[in-house]
Formats: sequence, C-alpha cells, structure tokens
Amino acid sequence: MPDRFSENNDGMDAAVVNGGAGGELVVGLPDHLVVMVHGILGNATDWKFAAEQFVRVLPDKVVVHCSQRNVSKLTLDGVDVMGERLAEEVKEVVEQMPKVRKISFIAHSVGGLVARYAIGRLYEPPQSEEENEDVSANGAQGRSLRGTICGLEAANFITVATPHLGSRGNKQVPFLFGVPIFEKAACLVIHWIFRRTGRHLFLTDNEEGKLPLLQLMLTDCGDLYFMSALCAFRRRVAYANVGYDHIVGWRTASIRRNCELPKWEDSLSQKYPHIVRVEAAKVPEEQHEQIPVVDDGSDVLEEKLASGLRRVSWERVDVSFHTSKRRFAAHSLIQVKDPFVHSEGVDCIMHMIDNFLC
Repeated sequence: MPDRFSENNDGMDAAVVNGGAGGELVVGLPDHLVVMVHGILGNATDWKFAAEQFVRVLPDKVVVHCSQRNVSKLTLDGVDVMGERLAEEVKEVVEQMPKVRKISFIAHSVGGLVARYAIGRLYEPPQSEEENEDVSANGAQGRSLRGTICGLEAANFITVATPHLGSRGNKQVPFLFGVPIFEKAACLVIHWIFRRTGRHLFLTDNEEGKLPLLQLMLTDCGDLYFMSALCAFRRRVAYANVGYDHIVGWRTASIRRNCELPKWEDSLSQKYPHIVRVEAAKVPEEQHEQIPVVDDGSDVLEEKLASGLRRVSWERVDVSFHTSKRRFAAHSLIQVKDPFVHSEGVDCIMHMIDNFLC
C-alpha cells in the first residue's frame, strides 16, 4: 500500500495521498478529499500540522491535499486569479483519485475567499430527474440534487479567520486601531502593498461601474455559480477570533453585523480551551431581509455582503486566545501554522476534526 503522504519537489510534505498504478487509488483507501487552502503570502506547509492530524484521526475516511498553486507572492495576484488556479489544481487532484466521492474545503484567511471563488468555478448543476434515473439504471450513483463540486458530493466548507465581508474600514483590520483616517488611507495605498488581492479585500476594484468582486461573489453569473456552490455543501462553518487577530476582525470572519456580535465567556470545555462560543446554523435570511444601517457607503456595502452570504446557513465557532502569551499571533494560532510556535491552537484543529462531516 502506498504511503499516506507524498513530498513535492521542494521536499515539503504536501499531505497528498499517493495513488496506485495508473493513478488509481488502492482499494480500501478513503473516499473523501479534503482540500486545505492557505492565506496571503503562505504556502502548503501552513496546513501541514492540521493535515497530519486529520489523517491521523480519520485514517480510513479522508485524504488531504494542501493547495500548492498560489504560494508566496502569487497570493497577491487577486482572489479571482488565485481561484482559477485553485480550481484547476483541484480538477487535477480529483482526476488522479477516481475513487474519491466526496469533497470538503478548509481555508485560512484570504484562502477562504479563494476557495469560495474556486467552488463557483467547479460547481456542476444537478441533473434532471430523467438523467438521474438513466445514470442510476446504469449502476452508477446519480448527482446530488444540490449539485456537485467537480463531480463530487460537497460535504464541509470551513473557513478560518476569513474576511468574508472584506477588510475595508469599520475596524475590520484591527491593526488600524479603528482610526478613520488610517482606514481611509489604507484603501488608497493597499494596492501598492498587496496588489490586486488588496483591491479585492478593500473593495476598491469597482472601476467603470463594475461591482467589487466580493459583491459579485454573492451571485451566480455566467459560468460561475458562487452561491449555488455554497448551497451544495451539507454544512458551512466560520471559525473566527473574537480578539487579538490584527489581520482579520471578528465581524468579517464570523459574517455578523456589528450589532450581532455576541457576549462570550471563557472556554466551553477543557477539551477545547480556546473555543468560547459555538452557534448552530440558523435558518437562512431571505434576500430582501436587511437590517437598517448607517448610510456611510462602507456600511451599506458591508450590509450587502452580510445579507448575501446569509442566504445560506452558517455554523459559527468563536475562538479566543486572550489568556495566551502569544495571543497577539491569534491569526496564526487558530490555524497552528507552526506546530511549535502556535501549539496553543491545537484544540481548534481538533474541534474541526471532531465535528467534521465525513
């Protein structure tokens, strides 16, 4: 039987399961592909610890692939460009694993937006009842009535400290200290630092009357099925730091409005000492439901993003490292980017595994 992990050309453990001869998976290997996506300026090793834990705990259920197409400075090319690359990468991985039947995504930071774009590209609409009957009659399993992702049943879509509502103003980027002049200045210069990705995050990519990409990703448009793809997953989960994450604020990571940020207490259990609140998925909001907001442009667009994303249900897991000596590294702790430096976040990874829908 092949090894559970293979190394890429750089010697980095990419957490990819090897196939057998001719690209076929060995009989008996798991049928659930988990794709892990890193954040800005990251690489495949950022998810190495989590990938190893998933395979260790669920050895007969999952195979893990850590994305390698958008590493380092390539993460500055824009959410759309990275999403297209990720979609092609997933297609190639799936082609090498013909016995895989399910797919899940776990994405950190900007990687969550990239994954949302990629699934919009990979989504395949459900077949008609007649087509499903024909497929079943031939001894094959018909497509899910929800549609599929790259031909596979969509199970978990998990984001970790992802700026779903963008990073523009309103304390969405905590290191700007909520100072309006700093936040406005950031919108003007962010593209110099983070190029097209910065423009997408700060919602300044609305040239010539076009919608910002994050707003466009609230729809199905052309051959990109962003919302249908999210609907296809059996569960969607947003992990968010309630504080000390100086890159991605609590509100944008948890897809909440400011007035909806809940009160929280210390850890819910000894097993997960940094999980301070778990909110079950609620009934999705109707498209016309909107809470009145201050008409200052930024809030209006943020409300559109929040309302659009909440047309599907989300589980929310709130995390706090306020008692940690390394709490100011919360953005990396929640992912355990480095198992030695960020070991306090291990319980977050174990919470993902223990609640993972296989």
